[in-house]
Amino acid sequence: MKPSFLTKKSKIYLVAPSFGCTTSPYEERLKKAIIQLKSLGHEVIVGPNCFSALGKCASNTPELRAKEFMEAYRSDADAIFSVGGGELMYEILDFIDFEEIKKLPPKWFVGFSDNTNLTFTLTTLCELETIYGACAGHFHFEKYTYDVFDTYQMLQGKKDFKGYPKYESISDNTDPFSNYTLDTKKVITPYHYSKPFSGTLLGGNLDCMQLLCGTPYDKVKEYTIQHKEGIIFYFEACDLNVVGIKRALLQLKRSSWFHNIKGFLVGRPLCIGAEFAGVNHINACIDILEEYNVPILLDIDLGHLAPSLPFNNGAYATIEYKKNNIFITYK
Repeated sequence: MKPSFLTKKSKIYLVAPSFGCTTSPYEERLKKAIIQLKSLGHEVIVGPNCFSALGKCASNTPELRAKEFMEAYRSDADAIFSVGGGELMYEILDFIDFEEIKKLPPKWFVGFSDNTNLTFTLTTLCELETIYGACAGHFHFEKYTYDVFDTYQMLQGKKDFKGYPKYESISDNTDPFSNYTLDTKKVITPYHYSKPFSGTLLGGNLDCMQLLCGTPYDKVKEYTIQHKEGIIFYFEACDLNVVGIKRALLQLKRSSWFHNIKGFLVGRPLCIGAEFAGVNHINACIDILEEYNVPILLDIDLGHLAPSLPFNNGAYATIEYKKNNIFITYK
């Protein structure tokens, strides 16, 4: 199900299913983002955990973080924005009522990194389209550019997106309101690519998806069988090193996650350029994925080295690669 696209009067509900924004620069950015979103005409509801750090490595207890999300989903808001990423969002899944969500009017959930625990499961368990894109705190910029602009445009129904010329190799977190420093030219590595390919997009953060694999929240094989048009699987890695990436992909492969696959989109990992005993982030992927004989685009604008393209989970799209760039067209 695709939720309705946002208008200037749409209501946005902010939640903190992982970290809350209690330290610099995240607290300052979220406060400014709320002002910015209101200035665009949106009513903004701030959930009780957004500026909280009452939990262990989290905004609150798993139960209360899940309660906040469920209250947001039951509300009359048009979209739910996660305020940020974190480490232990995985804990809340036991307290999310996915069966109730299926019966409620669909609304957008937008988040990045640890928010894969919901952007991915809402799509595979509830057939809801979600957006793996900029968290609420990123909306602090006076003028929206790159991934923030594209996430906002996607929420309003934009269909065509393309990658960015450079990326930020080292982030500056000393200035809460600093813009991106795009200091490194990207180089996309195509493999088995000959022409544009299409399918339903599905993916997120590889660290999180590996943890979902084999649990009660893993219905990926059923999802891929149901979507006969085929799947384009996208992923990016954060904490995983090069060997960890290879192990994670092997686990997903053995669990039949790549049934009916049409192509792979691989983001820039934080360990880009690293090597261990002959394994690097490129061959870690190729060694596992090449047997599917489908297009693979590596080091696209996706991941924790900003800016990162938003992806509409559950939406049908066509991917084209040309002139060292990626172009995404949604149907």
